[in-house]
Amino acid sequence: MSIVYVKPVIELSMRQICKKPYFNHKHGCPNYGKRPTCPPFAPLVYDFFDMSKPILAVWVALDLELHREKIRIKHKDWSKRQLDCCLYWQGTLLKRLRRDVEYNLHRHLFNNAEHLIVTYVPEAMGVNVTATMMEVGVVLEWPPEKTVIKVAFIGVKKIKNRQRKELGV
Repeated sequence: MSIVYVKPVIELSMRQICKKPYFNHKHGCPNYGKRPTCPPFAPLVYDFFDMSKPILAVWVALDLELHREKIRIKHKDWSKRQLDCCLYWQGTLLKRLRRDVEYNLHRHLFNNAEHLIVTYVPEAMGVNVTATMMEVGVVLEWPPEKTVIKVAFIGVKKIKNRQRKELGV
């Protein structure tokens, strides 16, 4: 498990990468505009987290080269694109990330543990995850060739003024 405090690099243009065409998806990600965690519905990072409080990045990595080797044993005739297909590793990686996030939430890493909140898609909120992780020495490959890294952020939920009055804060 890997975890570190970060200062998110905010670039609202990151929300548009979801619309960038890629193989077999000429209009970009099919989830854009459909899921509440995806743009344009996803909140902006500074409307989601209290940016004056610490934010943690939790990440997990997949050795993509090892994954390719394992899959190639079963499917000798597959192309590199087929071997790299996220359908065969994304669910497992996300499950590991969720487990690590839950573990850290239960450790009560913040004073206001009851107000902790998590995002598994910080880029949808306008965070340049690659630049953010680079600031703490973690290099994300784009496109991934050797290692896939999936990142989540944990922080204190931003409380609106009306909510502050109700909570007596």
